[in-house]
Amino acid sequence: MDYSDKVMDHFSNPRNVGEIENPDGLGEAGNPKCGDIMKIYLKVKDGPGGAVIEDVKFKTFGCASAIASSSMATEMIKGKTVDEAWAMTNVAVAEALDGLPPIKMHCSVLAEEAIHKAINDYREKHGLEVIPIREFDHESAPRA
Repeated sequence: MDYSDKVMDHFSNPRNVGEIENPDGLGEAGNPKCGDIMKIYLKVKDGPGGAVIEDVKFKTFGCASAIASSSMATEMIKGKTVDEAWAMTNVAVAEALDGLPPIKMHCSVLAEEAIHKAINDYREKHGLEVIPIREFDHESAPRA
């Protein structure tokens, strides 16, 4: 399978790996049956433009594409407002990685879903409306 240099870099040298103790938001996406599980931890602070993601960490069990997607997605939302982070799509993650093989696009979907779940966890903890998310059927996603 051909991976871009960016995918290989984020797989070999992932950014933001780990956990945040007492996170402001925690989201998990994936399915143990398919083998890819992603957890996103958020630390959020209030800023003049709204709630800002001050720190973000991830733990991913999965393939190179899943780890690279987690790493890139966390880099893309760090320092952004919660609303800006919500707007990040799996397509943007894949494009930032200079593409993913079609059979691995579900890995970028995991990143989007885990971030949405973490943001909704933050929103719920702060008495804000939880936003409906598009849940992906990870069990039926194509596999290599």
